[in-house]
Amino acid sequence: MTQILHETETRSSPPLPARTRWAILGVVLAADVLDLLDSTITTIAAPTITADLGGGHALVQWLGAAYALALGVLLVPGGRLGDRYGRRRMFLLGLAGFTVASVACGLAPTPAALVVARLAQGAFGALLIPQGFGILGTTWPRDQIGKAFSLFGPVMGLSAVGGPVLAAFLVDADLAGLGWRAMFLINLVLGGAALLAAHRLLPRDTGDRGTAVDALGSLWLAGAMLGLLGGLIDGSAHGWTAATAGVPRPLALLLLGLALFAAFCRRQRTAPDPLIRPTLLRNRGFTSGLLLGVVAFAAVAGLLYAVSLHLQQGLGRSPTGTAVALIPLCAGIVVASIACHGLIQAHGRRLVAVGLLLVLAGCGWLLALTAGSVHNGWALVPPLLLTGLGMGCCFGTVYDVTIGDIDPAEAGSASGSLNAVQQLANAVGAAAVTTVYFHSLHGHGEAHAMTVSLTVVAASIAGCLGLVRLLPRKAPQEQHH
Repeated sequence: MTQILHETETRSSPPLPARTRWAILGVVLAADVLDLLDSTITTIAAPTITADLGGGHALVQWLGAAYALALGVLLVPGGRLGDRYGRRRMFLLGLAGFTVASVACGLAPTPAALVVARLAQGAFGALLIPQGFGILGTTWPRDQIGKAFSLFGPVMGLSAVGGPVLAAFLVDADLAGLGWRAMFLINLVLGGAALLAAHRLLPRDTGDRGTAVDALGSLWLAGAMLGLLGGLIDGSAHGWTAATAGVPRPLALLLLGLALFAAFCRRQRTAPDPLIRPTLLRNRGFTSGLLLGVVAFAAVAGLLYAVSLHLQQGLGRSPTGTAVALIPLCAGIVVASIACHGLIQAHGRRLVAVGLLLVLAGCGWLLALTAGSVHNGWALVPPLLLTGLGMGCCFGTVYDVTIGDIDPAEAGSASGSLNAVQQLANAVGAAAVTTVYFHSLHGHGEAHAMTVSLTVVAASIAGCLGLVRLLPRKAPQEQHH
């Protein structure tokens, strides 16, 4: 955000009327809301979708991972494509593609078709989302843009709460006999309206053809993540000894993923404009924050899937009942994120430590309830609220603190890299923890699977605590407007 403001403040262009600026903000917010809704809806709907389409455990894992994978891999290149070809053009292309991909999800006849459509959704989302801040930076005066950015937190918070609830309502309502498909097809209306408004309102820009886009680096990263996730999911669904031509298929996929990741790392050292600048990785605070964020985001992404699966398959909750049960967790995230925004300058990395400890305490509480076979819905409210408060406290601050002592000239690159890595962590976490869940489920039951999953999540969060002292003490002042 800071980099965008610096880049745009020197441009001279006639100021837009206030009404137009607010309308443009509404379009940008609508795009971000669509992205957040579609990144969360399958957390609730996955059991219903697999019951209808088949696909078993593998489809449950791919539903969330596919979207986050494509979004994470292409987020940084998507931003650079906007710089190169024009943010308006990429915003419209991304929104149109996202809407079409949503319809493809809603009409998917097979599990494979649905996963491909989810990958397409994430890919077009990666074209769409990075353009928003840049568009606002060129349409809002520097002294007023803080008003625009201040709305993102509350709106995204409400979307985080409302997304699973809306998805559950649409699934249970079975509108026109569409069942789960309605939660994707509704994007035809929402996305279509946003597309018409964007076409009318967004200012034209030509872009800079000199902006570099590292397509090869993105290709290596995409292949690496597909290999690693494919190995995890294939091993979970078909067994770790399932072989093709005498070679265990999950192992072959994992090794392929690791080889392509090595190629990606080499590319980052040799590319003229890499996705992650090597100078950033030589910064101890940035590297520690990057690693902490990867593990912590992966752990809680997996936790959300495990809790949803346990509530529906273990405790027999409906999708709506599951969404309602998760409201305390979502509310905790929103409350803590807003509260910590004003505290980060004074407390910095201590907020990250407090957040991790609260998540750890919430996991411990859930473990105790699971071990005691407590099925009372009200008993879940305190630990889920506590976990949500910890997530909001930690995740609302960790990446701001991570860039606390890097060169200001690298702030834009660092922020883009961290946001992309967060999405990739969500993909890996959803696949890894659900792999643990389904592996533990066989022959032992839902309670055992939930216990093992919670233990893995708690151990991951505990490991993150050791990295907190390596973070910069404070976030940079100019990150907060």
